[in-house]
Amino acid sequence: MDRRQFIKKSAGVAAGAAAATALAAPAIAQSNPKVVWRLTSSFPKSLDTIFGGALTISKFCKEATDGNFEVQSFAGGEIVPPLEAAKAAAAGTVEVAHTASYYYWGQDATYAFGTGIPFGLNARQHNAWYYYAGGNELMNEFYATQGLVGHIAGNTGAQMGGWFRKEIKTVADLNGVKMRIGGFAGKIMSQLGVVPQSLPGGEIYPALEKGTIDATEWVGPYDDEKLGFYKVAPYYYYPGWWEGGSVLHALVNKAKWEGLPKAYQAVFDAACRAANADMMASYDAKNPAALRRLAAAGAKLAPFSPEILDASYQAALKVYGELNATNATFKKVYDHQQAFKKDAYLWAQFSEYSYDTFLMTLQRGNKL
Repeated sequence: MDRRQFIKKSAGVAAGAAAATALAAPAIAQSNPKVVWRLTSSFPKSLDTIFGGALTISKFCKEATDGNFEVQSFAGGEIVPPLEAAKAAAAGTVEVAHTASYYYWGQDATYAFGTGIPFGLNARQHNAWYYYAGGNELMNEFYATQGLVGHIAGNTGAQMGGWFRKEIKTVADLNGVKMRIGGFAGKIMSQLGVVPQSLPGGEIYPALEKGTIDATEWVGPYDDEKLGFYKVAPYYYYPGWWEGGSVLHALVNKAKWEGLPKAYQAVFDAACRAANADMMASYDAKNPAALRRLAAAGAKLAPFSPEILDASYQAALKVYGELNATNATFKKVYDHQQAFKKDAYLWAQFSEYSYDTFLMTLQRGNKL
């Protein structure tokens, strides 16, 4: 090959490479566009574990896309009031609400299943129901009617039964008690004479201190300690039968979700799964030490009596029967979850329950 032919062919190859680069760059830019979403939480920044779910979503979305998909997280009240987060997402005021679905049960009782219903599933069972037993598909059929798409993005585990200014030994002791209690559980508690109140986290302590309310439930030892309830309501009851494993959701505006590139949809879904696992692990790591500190500070721990638990369960069944008769969507989800729950607790008796019960006996005997 002479010199002229070599130069001519080399120039052709270079030109072809340059053309390929010119074509590839716009294609990459189109598949990884700059997208900025806003997420409003229902929780204050001071509750680092539960608000942390929103931050985990933001972190994963940004880092997995080299900053091209940015989900900006805002605490409750910074954009919209904490208990209006889902409404803001549905309306398109923000793209995402990180919230407890049951806050919105007043619009439709089916929302309650999104977080958990009284005497419902625990945390592990919720994961199994959502991820592998059709729960996510079932709830998203409902969320679609509200202009939303749901992704589970956190779990608190089984919660405590709350703080009371006076002892609660019998069902009669609940009569007339003004209690801040989240979501659907208030409807059940009202059957026992409780007067339910709906308040966001930041407003609970002042109301409890002033006597505007007589009792409150929130989450568990770690968060409850931060909010200082033990200072004004020393009686700390358990279990929180209304929240056996509370699910937090990232509720996304449906139109915005459908317009999001598929790659970013996958990233967002993975980020929510990470938030779900991280929150539960964080609570499990932090609650034991917090419970010890609360007891040392004067919190009086006591279980709800069998009488109260049984009366609560019967009240729950009564309410479910009424809703099943009037709300077809509620009944569809309820029947599905009940069938799953029966099998889940059958298996739990052979696995976690027998194993944990033995080790708890050792713990109580100081043999661990």
